[in-house]
Amino acid sequence: MRIAWVTRSFLDYRIPVFREVDAMVEGGLHLTFSGSYVPESVTSKAIHVLGDRAYPLTGEMQFGGEDREYLANRNLSIRWQPGLVGHISRLKPDVIVADGFFKWTLPALIHRVRFGTPLVIAYERTRHTERNAQGLRTMYRRQVVKRTDAMDCSGQLCKEYTVEDLGMDPARITLGHMSADTEGLEAAVDAISVTDREELRAKLGVSGVTFLYVGRLHDCKGLHEMLDGWQAADFAPDTATLLLVGDGPLREELQARVAGMQGVVMAGRVPYDELPPYYAAADAFLIATLEDNWSLVVPEAMASGLPVLSSVHNGCWPEFVRAENGWTFTPENTNELVSCLQQAKNRGRQGLADMGRKSREIVQDYGPVNAARSIVEACRIAIAHRRRK
Repeated sequence: MRIAWVTRSFLDYRIPVFREVDAMVEGGLHLTFSGSYVPESVTSKAIHVLGDRAYPLTGEMQFGGEDREYLANRNLSIRWQPGLVGHISRLKPDVIVADGFFKWTLPALIHRVRFGTPLVIAYERTRHTERNAQGLRTMYRRQVVKRTDAMDCSGQLCKEYTVEDLGMDPARITLGHMSADTEGLEAAVDAISVTDREELRAKLGVSGVTFLYVGRLHDCKGLHEMLDGWQAADFAPDTATLLLVGDGPLREELQARVAGMQGVVMAGRVPYDELPPYYAAADAFLIATLEDNWSLVVPEAMASGLPVLSSVHNGCWPEFVRAENGWTFTPENTNELVSCLQQAKNRGRQGLADMGRKSREIVQDYGPVNAARSIVEACRIAIAHRRRK
């Protein structure tokens, strides 16, 4: 099977999935992406995996700006990559995979309409993230769905939105294309000795049960709601720590807020490849996001052996967070968050470690191999659908 995967951007977590897809189709994956938008380090990894079948293109034309508020549907912008339609044609694919409905999907759709090549859309939005979608945007998506042969949704909440709001045939949907590098993280964390973990904890100044957040410091991540809950929980000194790892526009504001707050440590930005020691030093993972399609830090934390306290606005919670490995809460409800924090704290470090082992068992079904399998199956469904036309 010859797959042309067209995606404007991706990060490190996608590399293992590309590798597995390519193996499953015996070297038939051709990956086209923006060489200007994808970081050079990630581009190098893609080329290492696919060689000359990785195509970083430049010269993209842009109409409209990026979302200023880092939230979905706050603006309207169009990206056009000159020559992309012709590039896809030269690849002569059996099937095209495109990410989402906008960005670089339009050229893939044009190719599908002109030449009848089956089209798969990999999608991750949910009804919650799309609650502010403009009518024109939704109408466009419905029209694209009518011309899409198969879809690979990130999870159940994405599938519900896609079927019920956009009209996709559920028989032509697979689940699971989003994946963290779970195997790599698990191995990296296990290689860290107990001594090294405790040394990092001492260096960071954390004590007691340690709750970790890794991600962008932005309003959409619910960080003020998280700190509201932390303050209300009012843990005794040295019995619990909230460790924040990341950077973003809220950094200075959060630094000022936590300056006099008990048990909060801000570690700043940490490169992706240097995160395992921080996961190893923590006892539980906390994410209070107000809007996330499929937060990959959750399976990363689970692969690292951590139980999870997750916002219900995180599109992946139904798959990952269960009674045996975590808690869910509505971040706008401070009492709910406080209850979850207190329950986790009362488990103690050993009790949370036991829950973390359950996290690892659960996340095994959501690694790169599973993601690649769902994508390849969607491609087969798309090809079969076109043959029936």
